[in-house]
Amino acid sequence: MLQQPGGDAPWNPRINRIAQPHDEPAPDVQRPKNYFSAARFYCVETICAPCGAVIAWTKFDKSESPTKILQFLESVYPTEESRPDYVCIDKACAVLRTAISNGSWDRIWKKTTRFIVDSYHYINHHTDDFLCCKWCNPAPLNGSAPNLVVAATNNQGQVYYKRAFNTQVGIYLDQPLLY
Repeated sequence: MLQQPGGDAPWNPRINRIAQPHDEPAPDVQRPKNYFSAARFYCVETICAPCGAVIAWTKFDKSESPTKILQFLESVYPTEESRPDYVCIDKACAVLRTAISNGSWDRIWKKTTRFIVDSYHYINHHTDDFLCCKWCNPAPLNGSAPNLVVAATNNQGQVYYKRAFNTQVGIYLDQPLLY
């Protein structure tokens, strides 16, 4: 009832359409070029600092493949000194597999950087993925990444471990780790 074809309600957006009369050829309409559309670009990939500041961004057309992610990271961090200690991304397992397969792990990333998956994605697929569980864990309790896990004390004086960084927006950092 609120949206009727051809209705001119004040809250509806104004769309200029050329009506095609019945039994006549369609008018030749020049469509404006839109370079940022779903058909043209798949996503915008951003690299953010732990504080949330955007360091770099790029557009990926057609897919967000691990190869494209690695190329983007290599362009932003061209030298060993510039590379971060951790790269947290939802596809960290796939990015790590690709880096190992194409040789960039040994050549570029192994000395400096660890790829970790964000906590939401880790919970969803770590149990059946050994590589993810062992190398992409955002909060390993085996001491392999002491910068990612910190000890805290609850109100009863018991020590528990919690994530040092929020790898996923909306995750409360003071929740104890349950795995």
